[in-house]
Amino acid sequence: MMIIKNKKVRIIVIIMALLVALLIVTPVIYVQMNKNIYANRVTDYLLEEQNYSRAEIESVKGVWGIKLPAFYTIVTFKDEPYVEYVYFAHNEVLQFSYILNEEGLEEGIIESDLKHYDPFE
Repeated sequence: MMIIKNKKVRIIVIIMALLVALLIVTPVIYVQMNKNIYANRVTDYLLEEQNYSRAEIESVKGVWGIKLPAFYTIVTFKDEPYVEYVYFAHNEVLQFSYILNEEGLEEGIIESDLKHYDPFE
């Protein structure tokens, strides 16, 4: 390990290391915060505007995706564990689509069977 004897150089090295660490940590914090913000917005929408109870909701998970929009939310309801509903929460909260898991596909679930499907128009 290199020992830095000059006090000014040592301070510069420490500052540079802190800047690099900050550059690495900032995007991670940004993504995690936005995932939480979007999940909270969708949860509030489901509870306050759609009148669901917390007991009906299995999970609400913020997601950072590669495609646009970068952030969206996946909601699973307790009475439909085989469906993940996709919500966007940018300007307003909208249910965009749904994804059937393997169980739902094997059971032959179709769109008209979905209890919570409310696509935006």
